[in-house]
Amino acid sequence: MKLIVTVIDGMGDIPEEELGGKTPLEVAETPHMNLLSREGATGLMYAVRKGMAPESDVAVISILGYDPFKYHTGRGPLEALGSGIRIEEGNLALRCNFATLGPNNQILDRRAGREITPEEASQLSQAVNEQVRLEGYPASLELKGTIEYRCVLVIRSKAAPFSSAISNTDPHYARVQGLGVAISGASSTLQECTPLESGEAARNAALVVNEFTRKSHKVLDQHPVNLERVRKGKPKANLILTRDAGSTLPKLPSMDGKFHARFACLADMPVERGIATVAGMSLIDLPPPSGDIAGDYRIRAETVLEKIESYDCIYVHIKGPDIPSHDGDAHRKVRNIARIDRSFLGNLVPKIDLDRYLICVTADHTTSWKQKEHTDHPVPLVVAGRGVSRDGIEKFCEKTCQTGSLGVLSHGTELMPMLMRYLNRSG
Repeated sequence: MKLIVTVIDGMGDIPEEELGGKTPLEVAETPHMNLLSREGATGLMYAVRKGMAPESDVAVISILGYDPFKYHTGRGPLEALGSGIRIEEGNLALRCNFATLGPNNQILDRRAGREITPEEASQLSQAVNEQVRLEGYPASLELKGTIEYRCVLVIRSKAAPFSSAISNTDPHYARVQGLGVAISGASSTLQECTPLESGEAARNAALVVNEFTRKSHKVLDQHPVNLERVRKGKPKANLILTRDAGSTLPKLPSMDGKFHARFACLADMPVERGIATVAGMSLIDLPPPSGDIAGDYRIRAETVLEKIESYDCIYVHIKGPDIPSHDGDAHRKVRNIARIDRSFLGNLVPKIDLDRYLICVTADHTTSWKQKEHTDHPVPLVVAGRGVSRDGIEKFCEKTCQTGSLGVLSHGTELMPMLMRYLNRSG
């Protein structure tokens, strides 16, 4: 038996009147998810725990079977690792956004219009790396654009190590017990970075982040890339928003040893690739996005089918629906979910013999398109394959999964052990 776990980022949602009292998943045409829900068992899952609206990195660590409250050390180091940036103990690594800052420290757009080309991100990052010098505390910096508006920052101390116990400058996310969580009804004002513990290591870390924020804004605001963006009617990418600092990589027991199986990961985003690396999973390389979204999903399905014979389990992370959710675009989220079902699962599920494969489809968190942010609602879950009971549910969505035979998983850490039990029972 082989296991394929597909996590569709931000697919979960809340019923809203604008969609006839339904969620985007409930509205979307998803014949392949529906097939799995007829042939398999369904339920709901709190990706971390009830009452917590997690960021993707926290949720993925939990879904893979690790208690994030025990193992997680901040998203920044995972982003750096997944982006190919060297990080050593005591460095300060932060997940960042290119954003748009207006007068009076008001954030006009947390993602600078979202459309930032690799060339723009590279030029802006290079300018910051060459022109920003940290003088309040001896340290060097490295900023790297990753995908679209996303970037990662590593600050390396030339003296004592930094502490990562600092707050975010991004007002939409806070840190709870060291974990990144979304804030409902967040402010749009740029936040000052503050130490979250006493001691010089945290104070120095907050000091350099605030200095970096001020100086990088000055470099970016009148940069030729941004002047050209304004000429084209696009928002400036003149601010680096920081969040989820970390000063060390998490020390995760290997997935292979933990579950006595060979694991691989197929993901586009740096943070998931970073998590897979520290978990000892093999990384499956993918071609960069081509602009042909349907074709890209088909390639990912074909890659899974090609590589699965070399592993016991492949973890697939698909970004998809999270983006239109944050943009408040319900109908684009519906289309996005349908496209994933048609072009990814449509090229995967019909070619899988459920007597030989176990397949799980779920989400890492709920992202409300109306609130434009992550929420603490549970996500839908389906597992199909030999040895799994059949719920016979005709439509895979949040509403129907409430009555599924899997019940409600109160913690995401319950999922992988459950899947391993199914795998061993059926193998």
